[in-house]
Amino acid sequence: MTLIQRTFFFWVLLLAGLLSWQSAVARELPDFTDLVEQAAPGVVNISSTRMLPGRSHSFEGFGGQEIPEIFRHFFGDRFPAPPGRGGPGRSQERQSLGSGFIVSDDGYILTNAHVVEGADEIVVRLNDRRELEAELIGSDTQTDVALLKVEATGLPTLEMGDSDTLRVGEWVAAIGSPFGFDYSVTAGIISAINRTLPRDAYVPFIQTDVAINPGNSGGPLFNLDGEVIGINSQIFTRSGGFMGLSFAIPINVAM
Repeated sequence: MTLIQRTFFFWVLLLAGLLSWQSAVARELPDFTDLVEQAAPGVVNISSTRMLPGRSHSFEGFGGQEIPEIFRHFFGDRFPAPPGRGGPGRSQERQSLGSGFIVSDDGYILTNAHVVEGADEIVVRLNDRRELEAELIGSDTQTDVALLKVEATGLPTLEMGDSDTLRVGEWVAAIGSPFGFDYSVTAGIISAINRTLPRDAYVPFIQTDVAINPGNSGGPLFNLDGEVIGINSQIFTRSGGFMGLSFAIPINVAM
């Protein structure tokens, strides 16, 4: 066998080994398709509106800035009109978007307290596209958890997990409505547990690298069994967008 032939066979064997290794690694990565199909019907989009005297229209999902016209094109009257269409000093609407999930088939829903804080109207959009007015049953600003109620029966519910058993490094997934894009799925791992944040020392947060953006707040964080183990609450960012540091309220704290 010539040197060229030996070199050729060496590279063939090396390539075959690499392909085999990559295939084995791919088989070990989690598949979220079944989880998403089962869990998505229990996730909801939440739109809250409050009236502010003498203020121009703004949308809290973009940090109080004006709503880009592209989002107004997609979502129409769900967003308020731009400033200048009402007289000065008139009451104006401020709208925020968030997520939530159904915990009982008769219409109880969990979300973040900051999603519905001060709301004069709360509208919940279900997976089947029904839109229902919601009542705020109660909220706790210390844990940033709120309980809503819609008038409906036979709703799909999510299973609750045990956040006390979580381990750093395990896979998790989120379903929510970042920037109003309903039922967006992102995944990652638990980066830390019992994380204390400066202004939220009461909550032992779950830190993940799951992509979370404005509109994800209040949505569920799942383990690989499809159980809710946290409520996505906030991110750490210097840019206004996701930077790999997301924080969820442990479900054992919320419940």
